[in-house]
This record gives sequence, C-alpha cells and structure tokens, in this order.
Amino acid sequence: MVDHILTLNAGSSSIKFALFRSDEDFRLPRLSGLVDGLGLQARIRINGDDGDLRHEGPIEGSGGASARHDEALAAVLQWLARNAPQARVVAVGHRIVHGGTRFHAPALVDDEVLGALASLEPLAPLHQPHNIAGIRAALSAFAGVPQVACFDTAFHRTQPELNRRFALPRHLHDEGLQRYGFHGLSYESICAQLLAAHARAAQGRTVVAHLGNGASMCALEACRSVATTMSFSPLDGLPMGTRCGRIDAALVLHLVQQRGMSAEQVATLLYRGSGLLGISALSSDMRELEASSDAAAREAIDYFVEHALRELAAMGAALRGIDALVFTGGIGENSHQIRERIVGGAQWLGLELDAAANRAGAPRISAPGSAVEVLVLHTNEEATIAYHTAQCIGVAEHA
Repeated sequence: MVDHILTLNAGSSSIKFALFRSDEDFRLPRLSGLVDGLGLQARIRINGDDGDLRHEGPIEGSGGASARHDEALAAVLQWLARNAPQARVVAVGHRIVHGGTRFHAPALVDDEVLGALASLEPLAPLHQPHNIAGIRAALSAFAGVPQVACFDTAFHRTQPELNRRFALPRHLHDEGLQRYGFHGLSYESICAQLLAAHARAAQGRTVVAHLGNGASMCALEACRSVATTMSFSPLDGLPMGTRCGRIDAALVLHLVQQRGMSAEQVATLLYRGSGLLGISALSSDMRELEASSDAAAREAIDYFVEHALRELAAMGAALRGIDALVFTGGIGENSHQIRERIVGGAQWLGLELDAAANRAGAPRISAPGSAVEVLVLHTNEEATIAYHTAQCIGVAEHA
C-alpha cells in the first residue's frame, strides 16, 4: 500500500477530485476526475496521470434518481477501490470558499471547526453548503482519516486594513462586514509557479486575472495579496458566467422595495440569472458566445472585456503600477480572443502583445520589449490543496 492524499472540491452541481502520492511534489495527480450534473444527470469522468481517459459514465442515485453528493463520492471511492487498490488515503483536503475572519490558514476539521464553517454559510450561500457536504461525505467514507479545510479567503488576509474595509460604520466592519476576497487557492497556485520560473513577476507588481465561470482579479506585490475584485462575497467585481459582478446597491433595494422581489428571488437573479447568461439570454459559456453571431452574445463579450479592463486599471492603481499580468482560469487560459482584446485595450499600461504566441497559447504572450510581462499559466488548485493538507498533517515537507 502507498499513502495518498485525496483532494475534494465540492460545488453546487459537481465534485472535482484528485489523488496524489504523499511522497511526491503534488504537481501531477495519479488520478483526477469530475462528477458533474449532480441533481440532474450526474456523470463521472476520471483521467490518469498521463491525461488519458480511464473511466466515463453516468451515476444514478437511490431510486434511479440523479446522485447526491454522498452518492457521487461513494461512486468515486468504489472506482478507486477497484482500480487503485494500492492507494491508501491518509488524508483528505477540501476546498472551502469562505473562512471568515477566523481562518487565516488551513485547519484540521473537527466538530467545532465544522460548526464554525456552517455558521459562514450565509456569506457564501452558493458554495459553502456544498463544500461542507463534501466534508461530511468524506468523514463518513474515511472514518478516522484527517480532513483538512483549505480556504479561498485565507490568501487575502495579507491585504492592508484599508483595502479590506467598506465605507460603513466601524462596528459593522468589526462584526465581519468586510472585503474578504476569493479564488485564493488559485492565486496561491499561480504564485508558486511565478516563484519557480518567473522571477520578475514574482518579485514585482503583478495582476492575476482568474477568468472563468467565476471571475476575479488580484493585485500581488511580491506574491502577497494587496487588493482583489471580489469582496464580501464571490458576487462582486467582474461579470461572470451567471453572476452580475459589481452592481449599485440601490438597484438591489429597488428590486425589493419597488418590484416586490423577495431576498431569495434577488439572490437567484444575481447569482444564477445574470452575467454573461443574463446579457446574452443565450449561454454562460464563453465558448458558445464566441461561436455565436447573435448581437446579444457579442454584447455580453463586449461587456465582459470592458469591465475586465476597468478592474485591471483598478488593480494597477492599488499597486501604483504594474510589472506583469497573468491570465488563468477557463477563459483566461483558453480564449486567445479575450486575451487579445484585454491586452489591446490596456496598451496605455505598457502591455504589448505577441499575437502569434497568444494564438498558440504560449506561457509568455507579451511582445519582446513590452514594459509589462504578460503570461498565461494553468492554475492547479488541487495541487495547492494537497500541499497544504500534507503540511497540516505532517506527512511530507515538499518545497
């Protein structure tokens, strides 16, 4: 038997997982996969360390219905037991979106920590309940195995107090109504890559653009978070697949006071019916929008780019200048058109694009002589979770 660390990222309709040997450097999992369509038509896909497909198929829950989180995890574990019998899981690491003001670092999960995480559900209602469901399922599946919570918010606790405040009465800030920031595990993954291979960006003023169905930007100074676009919740900042991004608070009051919408209806609108989907009335998927000739689809893309440029300028202002820009996330890593438009619109900041490198998806897409280095890096949140889990339980000391 060989000791392994399992990572879980449980979302509202999916579970991402990866299996890492505990005596390796966590850059590449032995197995990784995704269960998506939970609550609808759940399917599982598992890949090997060579990227080859090892398994794909549907998962049915009790009574023939689509699988719940616990049933999906059980199906994953059954497959692993049959196909990776030498892999002994010695710890499970979990992505937890919100750590509030308490959790500044990964934490071993016990009943008290689990209760504290549950108390934060109102701050991240789209993510936190499902993150916790993943922990509960893993606790049931791996009795006695340490569970480690790794927080998206923890990375941003290095921000100056000024950048974590709203212009609200001080007692509300002290009660937790403040800017937290998210996507921290992704930003931490990018920082590790910068420190390993991109000294200028690692040591200087860098903006990382995590562009995907969830989207945000982070201003880094020497790989420490200075400011970020998401704030009290993962709803703020950039427009996203189905989330509105930055919005006038009075508009929310108008929906409630003048249009009679309930809090639940407003939340559904802002979290699930807005963003690229809301503007295009077609899709939340940038690939579908780019392939469409519909005018509303083009407008959704234009809106996304325009507000990415505004937020990039804001992050540059927080840093008082910019030395590097890093694209990551599903859109950032894969859409050369979006990268081209953002870099082209930010030439005034000193960005110059190498068009051929950009179309090829090269790691460096800035033109020779560009004042600002522009990179495309693949985020690896699972590796970050595995690293923290190993450190937390003391099974490895990887650099």
